[in-house]
Amino acid sequence: MGGEVTAPLKVLDEPLSFWGGFDSATGLIIDRHHPQFGDRLTGLAVHLPASRGSSSASSVLVEAVRAHTAPAALLLATPDQILLLGALVAYELYGRGPTVVLLETSHPIAERHPDPWPETRLTVTARGELQLHPSGARETQEE
Repeated sequence: MGGEVTAPLKVLDEPLSFWGGFDSATGLIIDRHHPQFGDRLTGLAVHLPASRGSSSASSVLVEAVRAHTAPAALLLATPDQILLLGALVAYELYGRGPTVVLLETSHPIAERHPDPWPETRLTVTARGELQLHPSGARETQEE
């Protein structure tokens, strides 16, 4: 769901709880036990292997959209109705929010190699297609 977006790609190594693990005021991962503790997710296309935690994660995502600290896109390896609800509510309240995509398990991003895309930008088209743009690449690669 959502519209077309182009943003730097961030692959999370482990699931993240938006409730208690993400600071909607700063856009930072604040779970001290998460391997990417301290990383900013604001404006990124974030691949989540899964989410953790409570149904309150949807309200944290809505607040991040209001504060302009939300990810630009959420690329989900598994269906997550709570984060989808947060994105839908954000669109309803503010007319904007993260694009949400459920990846097929065979997609290269879903394979979760450790930080395989450090300088890669990702475009999610209005039809839900993903296009990877490696750093320095002149042509768009479609996956």
